Amino acid sequence: MKRTIFEEEHLVFRDAFKKFVNEEVVPHSEQWIKNGIVDRRIWEKAGENGFLAPFVDEKYGGLGLKDYRYSMIMMEELAYVGESGFVLSLHNDVIAPYIDTYANDEQKQRWLPRIVSGEAILAIAMTEPGTGSDLQNIKTRLEDKGDHYILNGSKTFISNGILSDIVVVAAQIEGAGLSLCVVERGAEGFSRGTNLEKMGMKSQDTAELFFENVIVPKTDILGHPGQGFIYLMQKLAQERITCAISSIASAQYALDQTLAYVMERKAFGKPIGKFQNTRFKMAEMKTEIMIGQTFVDTLVANHLKGEVTPDEACMAKYWTSDLLNKVAYECVQLHGGYGFMMEYPIARIYTDARITTIFAGTNEIMKEVIGRSMGL
Repeated sequence: MKRTIFEEEHLVFRDAFKKFVNEEVVPHSEQWIKNGIVDRRIWEKAGENGFLAPFVDEKYGGLGLKDYRYSMIMMEELAYVGESGFVLSLHNDVIAPYIDTYANDEQKQRWLPRIVSGEAILAIAMTEPGTGSDLQNIKTRLEDKGDHYILNGSKTFISNGILSDIVVVAAQIEGAGLSLCVVERGAEGFSRGTNLEKMGMKSQDTAELFFENVIVPKTDILGHPGQGFIYLMQKLAQERITCAISSIASAQYALDQTLAYVMERKAFGKPIGKFQNTRFKMAEMKTEIMIGQTFVDTLVANHLKGEVTPDEACMAKYWTSDLLNKVAYECVQLHGGYGFMMEYPIARIYTDARITTIFAGTNEIMKEVIGRSMGL
């Protein structure tokens, strides 16, 4: 089915980004996996080519491309080569929008040019050791000291935890409520744990963050104190759409890898793709991926008009991530023993996929939001 969401300028952009991925990302992916972290230089190269937060206004160094479809293209092209460590979408579409939307002009002048150039890599610190999806139960505290705050607490499972230079931190202010502040690399009292060893996404650095009596100037509070929960809720829909885009694109990559394999691999004297079970499994996956892609494209088109509801974003996030895990499972099965070997891309897809039903709100939370939207 022909996709109709993109226009000519998007196709030109896709060609440019695809070339960038093939030249600057693919040749280094295996080494990044061995290192457990991507090379910082790739962020700088992305910035040099205009691929970091392209929606940022030109006066702050951006391209002023207020069109989420450019982000969609970048997510898809990275998924189509199985790249899960260089997570541009986290920087571009999850975190940078908080600063672009809620920062004042002085803050934007300080932070956005570095975010766009790749000099400053972003992270957002919400999850705590005892607090996952329950954001209202965050324990990290900002203590008001008059002309500044003192930040104490810890965060865990923070993506870009090692590489990040600017961290948006969710913390409670007594008497005000949940707030967002910015902590930069080198702040006294701000430290990081080791790069956590994960099941998948091996080259995506993830760490614990610790804040011990960190001085946070009041000029580093994002937006208004006490409005953090509202800000998070306002941006979570785009984060979940972002997850859906990557999930459906990754499912397509898994299917493409498996199609090539079953056409080549022989058993009992013929390609395994010629067996009815294989054909049926492949047909089912192709159909479901097309259904998912059509839903995601429609959702993005509505997102451009500001018409996506929170429950719709939750539907997309949970359904596409569930589908990705289903497809990855079936594709490993069709690979047989080779599907269990990490030298085959499908094994990596399988382990990388597992987190998608957990991050950005677990799929159980997604269903809870959807159920409540139905009046249940």
